[in-house]
Amino acid sequence: MERTPPLATIATAIRRERERLGISSAELARRAGIAKSTLSQLEAGTGNPSVETLWAIAVVAEVPFSTLVEPLSAPVRVVRAGERPALRSESSPFTSALLSACPPGARRDVHMVTSEPGEARASQAHSPGTVEHMIVGSGRWNAGPAGEEVDLDPGDYVTFPADRPHAYRALTAGASAVLIMEYR
Repeated sequence: MERTPPLATIATAIRRERERLGISSAELARRAGIAKSTLSQLEAGTGNPSVETLWAIAVVAEVPFSTLVEPLSAPVRVVRAGERPALRSESSPFTSALLSACPPGARRDVHMVTSEPGEARASQAHSPGTVEHMIVGSGRWNAGPAGEEVDLDPGDYVTFPADRPHAYRALTAGASAVLIMEYR
């Protein structure tokens, strides 16, 4: 069973990053293209964040996605398949669970993503220099930068610049993949 995202961690991280930027909630919401009420709920720990909302905030704050969702943890950590904190897409049958955040000195996050056939999960450009790596675990996917998407089978690997619009779409039921975000 997938758990919901850690709302207290997200609330603290969003406030911390907004204060680091020295901007108001209204300004962060404007820059991220989200409703001020949505940001207010997230900062209060009462919202229901989507992948898109948190990515938009991370891009504005120029931080890895994991900065907003990953609590501090012990050196040895196990993430059980049924206990991953899952974030769902607003617009497609796509779910992402952060498996590993960037350690100090590195700039990468590791996610487990799942999806069902349907609408593609469209992603806006991430921070300049961001590269994504995707390894298909099960099912078939269509993924990549807009206009350069490729079909992928289990075991296939693709890497592409993620600082421009890109998308993921499951072609079969029960599709899963490991997604590694590399920030430069």
